[in-house]
Amino acid sequence: MSATAAAAPAGAVDEAFFAALAQPGIRGLRAYDPGHDLVALRRRFAHAHLVELGSNENPHGPSPRARAAVQAALDELFRYPDPRGGELKAALAAAHGLDVSQLLLGNGTHELLMQFAQVFAGPAAGVLASQYGFAVYAIAAQAAGAPFVAAPAFPRAHAMPRGHDLDAIAAAIRADTRLVYLANPNNPTGTWFGGDAFAAFMARVPADVVVVVDEAYAEFADAPDHASALPLLASHPNLVVTRTFSKAHALAGLRVGVAAAHPGLVAVMERLRESFNLNTPALAAAEAALGDTAHLRRGVEANARRRTALAEALRARGLFVHPSQANFLLVEIGPRTVAVERHLFDAGIVVRPMGGYGLGDCLRITVGNEDENTRLLQALDGALA
Repeated sequence: MSATAAAAPAGAVDEAFFAALAQPGIRGLRAYDPGHDLVALRRRFAHAHLVELGSNENPHGPSPRARAAVQAALDELFRYPDPRGGELKAALAAAHGLDVSQLLLGNGTHELLMQFAQVFAGPAAGVLASQYGFAVYAIAAQAAGAPFVAAPAFPRAHAMPRGHDLDAIAAAIRADTRLVYLANPNNPTGTWFGGDAFAAFMARVPADVVVVVDEAYAEFADAPDHASALPLLASHPNLVVTRTFSKAHALAGLRVGVAAAHPGLVAVMERLRESFNLNTPALAAAEAALGDTAHLRRGVEANARRRTALAEALRARGLFVHPSQANFLLVEIGPRTVAVERHLFDAGIVVRPMGGYGLGDCLRITVGNEDENTRLLQALDGALA
């Protein structure tokens, strides 16, 4: 024990005391903000249905097969889960035309995104992402003590407003850049880039720069030019593609993520992976959900219909709605954004403020079911009036 710690009175020991003991990258870090305390809100609105449109959850719900798999797995809770996730990996490999050696499982993709920075970034190995990219990318870089650069996104007036500008990102790669994070479609904007544009981008990226494409919302995308980066894995050993079961498969409560990459890259990542990082019900549910393609298709089709209808209704109210290929819409409210969000909140409707992304005039709104979307629009009319 140091003399400083021994001499410090108990009352003087606080968060700042322990922050001073932390590594430099952690000292200035802020914890990921999950938004409102939804558990408390559910109690507050127990008499009425709380409309939760702030976390991009899937109101279609999980596959009945996944529910049954969770129930069946409960008898095995006294045993440790499969540390390799072998059956889920085999199912994923078959579904995507990959080898199991190319797959890495995570407790949600959040865990994987953080670990990529732990492995490949550091004080002399920088991280690059796009302006308005997912908040975890910058958090991962800071936690690793790595320099972080946000390349400028497309301007508001562009056909893909505030979306990833792949040319700007490629131009921002420096000699010390070792890790690039991209999201397609992107959270929080909902925007996307086309397959041809991404292939051209990868041709410009040096072989020693790892590119992570976060495809958390890829299943929702139906634009003709959208394409998964998975087919490019064979020709680009420095490419990583992540997927999640939290969104389209509606298993957010079980936390299952997966990364696909070159076997050598996966082998290095496995050195850091926590043992038994996926629990038994999660492994069983994900495998069952992956096999229920009909349920997935119905949910994706329902989202597409409701996304279009909701976007049209919002635009009819004079609001700017960003194009989206996800299960949410980024809506520009303007100077009244804070007041509108508060009005919705008081009406029991939770959406996501975007001030933390530098988009303080916008709200991110999850596409709910028809009843939820109707209640949102009714409350929004009151707020705008």
